Amino acid sequence: MDNVTHTLTGWMLARGGLGREKGTTLMLLLAANAPDVDAASGFRGALSYLDIHRGYTHSLACAPVLALAPLLVARLVARARIGWSAYFACLAGVLSHLLLDWTNVYGIRLLLPFSPRWLRLDITDIIDPWILLILIAALAAPALVGLVSSEIASRKVPAPVRGWAQFALAAVLLYDGGRWVLHQRALAVLGAHLYAGGLPIRVTATPSRISPWRWRGIVEGDGFVYEVPVDLTGEFDPGAGRADYPTVSSAAIDAVRPTEAFRAFASFNQLPFWRVSTALGASKVELIDLRFGTPQAPGFEAVATVDDKGQVHDSRFTFGAPR
Repeated sequence: MDNVTHTLTGWMLARGGLGREKGTTLMLLLAANAPDVDAASGFRGALSYLDIHRGYTHSLACAPVLALAPLLVARLVARARIGWSAYFACLAGVLSHLLLDWTNVYGIRLLLPFSPRWLRLDITDIIDPWILLILIAALAAPALVGLVSSEIASRKVPAPVRGWAQFALAAVLLYDGGRWVLHQRALAVLGAHLYAGGLPIRVTATPSRISPWRWRGIVEGDGFVYEVPVDLTGEFDPGAGRADYPTVSSAAIDAVRPTEAFRAFASFNQLPFWRVSTALGASKVELIDLRFGTPQAPGFEAVATVDDKGQVHDSRFTFGAPR
């Protein structure tokens, strides 16, 4: 999830009752963003970012340790009081970050160091405008309500800050719960049909950024991948999609697998699509992550050229322009 959403969530936690002591609001703003300290790995290049981001700093095992950092910063900057209540508030801020990141398509390695498995719910986009709207409205509402009440009553009326913050947090949880239910429905719809003359082996539904009722269906079958839109407000048409056929095996694919770009990307890639095209005796090998693009318009992608002697040239990874 984007850092604006994380920051606003930390602010709502502080307003909702966790920010009672001096400096706790600052602590929660920092704690809600603390796991993204690993984004600094991007300065070392795209592959380093891919390897490190949403890794150890986004794991449950490291959350109690990571919660200490906001305490120390707030103590140095704002002379905040440090105690168990402040620590548990910071821990809540860190866990809010992990929870929000778990809901989207990028995923999170929540179980490190015990398991490197990527976990994801696929129910929200990396930026969700509805969650942002809920949080921004709750941030602004107390001031607006207080202003209107003061004008009507001709005296200053305390703004209901805590109530709005608690409402926003509950609304975000309810919204994500609704998206989960709709996501399960989309998966059920996708799994109930035949595609390209074959049965689905695995179905995935990735979210639309705007509408919770619209999903991008990705169906993996025996030797094919089928992309089809899912609109839960209408009838599903399994024939409205497009079939693509990945390269199943190739000496060129075997040649690029050990390279750094393909190794790192393969460990991250949850919906891999391999494609090999040959021209003038050389093969172009592409590995695409179908969560972030299509064979026609790749987003996250590893690319290399393999010559007729099996030598790999220009192996690289790019984030491209995700859909």
